[in-house]
Amino acid sequence: MKLQKRLFGTNGVRGIVGADMTPDLALSIGLALGSMRKGRIAVGRDTRTSGPALAGALKAGLLATGCDVTDCGILPTPALQFLVRNHFEAGAVITASHNPPEYNGVKVIEPDGTEMGDEQTVLLENRLFGHRFDLVPWNGAGSEQTAPDLVSGYIDAVVGQFPAGIGEGKTVVVDPGCGAACFTTPEILTRLGCRVLTINGQMDGRFPGRLPEPSPDGLSPLCDLVAATGADFGVAHDGDADRAVFIDENGRYINENQEFALIADRICRETKGTVVTPVSTSLLVETVARRHGCDVRYTPVGSIYVARTMLALREAGTPVAFGGEGNGGIIYPSHQYCRDGGMTAAMMAAILAGSRHPLSVLVDQLPEFTLIAGKFTVDDPGSLITAIEKTYAHESIDRTDGIRINRNDSWALVRPSGTEPLVRVIVESPDAGTARLFYEEILEQVRCV
Repeated sequence: MKLQKRLFGTNGVRGIVGADMTPDLALSIGLALGSMRKGRIAVGRDTRTSGPALAGALKAGLLATGCDVTDCGILPTPALQFLVRNHFEAGAVITASHNPPEYNGVKVIEPDGTEMGDEQTVLLENRLFGHRFDLVPWNGAGSEQTAPDLVSGYIDAVVGQFPAGIGEGKTVVVDPGCGAACFTTPEILTRLGCRVLTINGQMDGRFPGRLPEPSPDGLSPLCDLVAATGADFGVAHDGDADRAVFIDENGRYINENQEFALIADRICRETKGTVVTPVSTSLLVETVARRHGCDVRYTPVGSIYVARTMLALREAGTPVAFGGEGNGGIIYPSHQYCRDGGMTAAMMAAILAGSRHPLSVLVDQLPEFTLIAGKFTVDDPGSLITAIEKTYAHESIDRTDGIRINRNDSWALVRPSGTEPLVRVIVESPDAGTARLFYEEILEQVRCV
């Protein structure tokens, strides 16, 4: 269940730098976190130009509460999560992930490497808004060290998940988008044996090549380069590289749910158990998973809910195959319980190494579903959800996150965004005409509120 938070959203706190996201706020987050998690705290960031100032403020708060801080520099969020799980009592990443350059934010990492859950986040917010910080005297202040080389341990761990040389003979074009994976993903794929080319491979928080969101429009240069060089595939990341999206050998953008289904096909063949994913994920993933005898557990939208459900199932003795979201964020329990774009890039190299077909053919062999998604500004999202629930009360309703209407082999989801002041609408059906009619039906409800 999602708890109501005042500051943090689905994946941390984010805002426009200088307006919503300020050094004062970063300092307060550091003070609150340091008051809750004593010990050694790891701090990292993506390439955004506001990163050093916000990281400095956050570290000041941690030091003032007696925590020892290790600054790991610029690295992917999953890399810092891996390091926290293995070496630290907690962590924080200065990043706004896929948001435009003027945004930045903070993700708080727990000792197990997952993002802080709702209950603990509410406690952190209560400390922050109540100014209840455990400040220490001058002789109790924490110390700081820098350790940019620690990221190599993360790279070693990803590479170690696969047989040596599994990528030999494959050419991959990597587009880190001038973000945090400029070094890590090319290194991972190179060590797997791939020939690696890069575009937007320089760290630059102005994001001159494209915006941090790896959208089809922004990846046209990557598509062209893949096709022109005869590469086997292209991979692109968001700003902090916890997600990965792919381009096939013909320069075609692969829908993230199709990506998820291909990975499900690979993993579920070898590992039986539950696939955990949010209610916003395509039925394509469930269809592929069930082919191999795996079931699916649905969660609220957000990687933290996926990760914590996976952990809870494991603790209850239920086998978990893997998990993730239909946005390129995949979680591999054999590696760690967080979304990992670098690991996903390596997994695609492994999938193609074990296939007689190119990526385009593997995608075209998947079952066909039509998914339509839109986002809308609504003055009162709660009233909209209530109105839709009343209208469709006679149908199968799922209230896991927002409201989902399940109708035969089709479904529609309406939910407030956790990262933007919007309502998101998703409709899916195996039949394109049915999907379009269902979508228009839902939009009528949106327009009436």
